This record gives sequence, C-alpha cells and structure tokens, in this order.
Amino acid sequence: MPLNLINKGDTNLVSEQQLGNTKTEFERLLEESFNYKFEQGDIVTGNVVRIERDGILVDVGSKSEGFVPYKEVSNMPVDTLEDVVKIGDRLEFYILREENENGQLTLSLKRVAQARGWVQLEQQKKNDDTIRAKISAVVKGGVVVDVYGLRGFVPASQLRVKGTTPEELIGMEIPMKILETDTKRNKLILSQRLAVQEEKATQREKILTTLEAGQTVSGEVVRIADFGAFIDLGGLDGLLPISEISWERVSHPSDVLKVGQVVTTKVLKVDREKGHISLSLKQMLPDPWKEIEDKFQEGQVLNGVVRKIQSFGAFVQIYPGVDALLPTVEMSEQPNVKPEEIVQVGQEVKAIIKKFAPKEHKISLSLRGLDVADLIGS
Repeated sequence: MPLNLINKGDTNLVSEQQLGNTKTEFERLLEESFNYKFEQGDIVTGNVVRIERDGILVDVGSKSEGFVPYKEVSNMPVDTLEDVVKIGDRLEFYILREENENGQLTLSLKRVAQARGWVQLEQQKKNDDTIRAKISAVVKGGVVVDVYGLRGFVPASQLRVKGTTPEELIGMEIPMKILETDTKRNKLILSQRLAVQEEKATQREKILTTLEAGQTVSGEVVRIADFGAFIDLGGLDGLLPISEISWERVSHPSDVLKVGQVVTTKVLKVDREKGHISLSLKQMLPDPWKEIEDKFQEGQVLNGVVRKIQSFGAFVQIYPGVDALLPTVEMSEQPNVKPEEIVQVGQEVKAIIKKFAPKEHKISLSLRGLDVADLIGS
C-alpha cells in the first residue's frame, strides 16, 4: 500500500493505530530493500559518496556501500580518479562480486562503458560507419588504439601513415573502419586504410563533379612514368603527359619533375565516366608559337641547334620551345643521304625557312641552296 505523507501544517489528525500501521508498512518496505539479492553480472545505479586513493565508494542501496577498485574505474590511464568521477555523480555500475561478509559489493564502472562501447561498435560496423580512434601505443605488427573505453588493434597493413612514423601518431585521433568485433574474446580490429579509401572516393566524386577543362589546379607529383607524371589533386590523380610538361622537348619526365614536388597545372580534359583527368604544365607558360609569329617569315635564314635526329630528318630548335623540322630531302642536293651524315645532335646550323605556319605548329627548314661553309653557324 502507498505511504501516507503527513504535512506539519495539516489540521487533520491521524490516529495512533493509523500511524502505527504506516510505520509497520514503511519498515517492511525498508527491510525488503535491504534484503534485495544483488547478483554478479547485474547493472545497478548508485551515487558516488567518497573517493579514495585505491577506489571509490558508491551508495547502491545495499546494506553497505559498494566499492569500485581503482583499476575498475576506467579502461584508460588516468592521473587521478577525480578526472573520471565526482562525489554526487549518479552512475551505472556492473557487479563484479556479490556481497562479502560485510555486505559490500565489488563494482566496476569501466565494464558498463565497455558493454555500451561494444554495442555501439557492433552497430557502427553493421552500418559501415567511419569512427575516430586515438592511437595509444605502437606494438609489434601495428598500433593499439582507444575507442569507447575499449582497446583495439590496427595491423600495420591497415595503416596509411604518410610522411611520418607510427610513433609520431601516438595521441592523434584518426578515422577508422571496423573490421572485426568479438566481445567474447575482447577483440577489436580496425583499419585506417579502408577509411582513407572511402574518404578518397568521396573526394574523387567531388573533384569529378566540380572540375572543368580550363581550370587551374595545384597538386603533388606522386608517380613518374616514361609517358608522364601523376598529380594528386586531393583524392584523385590527374595525368600530366610528357608532351604537356614543357614547350621544350623533354626526354624523360624525371628530368623536369620530382616525386613530392607541388605543381600548378591547367585542366585539359575531364572524363567523368572513366574518372580520368588530363593536365598541362606548359599551358601555364606563354605559348612560344604565338611569340614567334612576328619574329620569322618564309625565306628567312636563321640559326638553330639540332635537338633530335630521325630517319626522315632532324628537329632543330629555332626558338626556346619551338622545334622546326629539317627533312632529309632538304639536307643535301645529293640523293639517298642519311641525316647523321649531314648533321649531329647539338650542332648549330644555319637554315632557310621553307614553310612557316606557327598557328599549326609547323615549320619546315632547308639546307639546300646554302654553301657548305654556311652549314656550321658562327
């Protein structure tokens, strides 16, 4: 039956018999509360009443105060217990051991946090969420992280540490994907690599959506090949072909670029369906073909340097970034001559402009009609 509360200002009197019945009922309920059987594994709610050096005392409504040992307060290293709890805090506790001969329960605060952490982690794994975890230690084969009061392991193969060592990451919070949760074995395996891949996929989609031909972008050279260089644009690599590195002839991209170098380029083409981006470095520089429009004309004799020899002729640089073709048939009056019999790479020669079409990037030269003595420039 419910207890009857008597206010001091109430003029209605209560008989002794009624008061006696009320006391008896109160005493019965109080006795029942003390006789409640607390069992190991239960979750109870209590108030922190005292903080000691070796643990905390909690009022959970038992015959005596429950005790939380120091090591059961938090799964994380703490300087003082006051960093975790305060007197008067009302919290949930896990019963580690039932009442001893003094009626005291042994409790754990960290077990409740761990249980909630496992529930949350399993749900996030199911949702394929990305979580953040703090790296706390470097161990053989990977690193240990702290998350939701639990300790997890990230194998070295699942780390993406760029420009730093795992030791330098201690104390940092980084994004993670959950690979495995096993509450019975207290096993939690995570991956930074998958989180980075997902982040890059999101960034790639954003880049492909917003990037347009003609835009200027900056990025880091991440790989160099014979045919060009790959530039990281912040999650998506663009290709800088060797032909677009410089107006001048480039023998190999590594002659001009280095891995780790930051370059500013112009977007030539965006293929959203294939996810390809073509870049140009030389388009960021003045076009030498436009600069020579008023500098040369057909019939003009000029000096040039032989840059490359092919079976059909030689390429002669007549202006920085501009190579003109000197066909084999224009090298000599005599038939069936070989280019290397007339000119050598690095040789300076005088030639006549036979055809001048700078807008088409075409210039043809000839040595025919010049004296042999004129072939070597002064």
